Amino acid sequence: MVLAPTRLRPADLLHATDRYAADVLGGRYDRVLPAGGTPAAERWFTRLHGDDELDVWLISWVPDRSTELHDHGGSLGALTVVSGALQETRWDGEQLRHRRLAAGDQAAFPLGWVHDVVWARDTISVARPSPTLSVHAYSPPLTAMSYYEVSERNTLRRMRTELTDQPEGK
Repeated sequence: MVLAPTRLRPADLLHATDRYAADVLGGRYDRVLPAGGTPAAERWFTRLHGDDELDVWLISWVPDRSTELHDHGGSLGALTVVSGALQETRWDGEQLRHRRLAAGDQAAFPLGWVHDVVWARDTISVARPSPTLSVHAYSPPLTAMSYYEVSERNTLRRMRTELTDQPEGK
């Protein structure tokens, strides 16, 4: 029998991110947004909820900023895209796979999930890109993340592990 690090399941985390995303869209968290709007040149994030079991974050994503291939240590995770679009690159055990997540899309991350998340253009006609917003949930709350690279033998190699209480890498 494998013991899970939390009583919450990926479906519970998806439900939490969906609920918080609806609250963000409904204006409940307008007070935590930076004055003048989310920064267009740097990632920005803030914790919407935190307790011993669950952390929920609002994250903005901007062009040319990568989180690097990483895991979430001993935490499960999930996200809901609030606005814009994200490109996720994940390691499937043999190769890198890509998927696009647009506003309203969700993804869950079981233990051992290694991925990179970046801003993606949401429409071809956008002349001036705007940040993408997403809500992320982790259970238990993040304490460490490891970063990886794909080796010349097409295997995953851990490069470093960092203690953290912040979401989705750098």
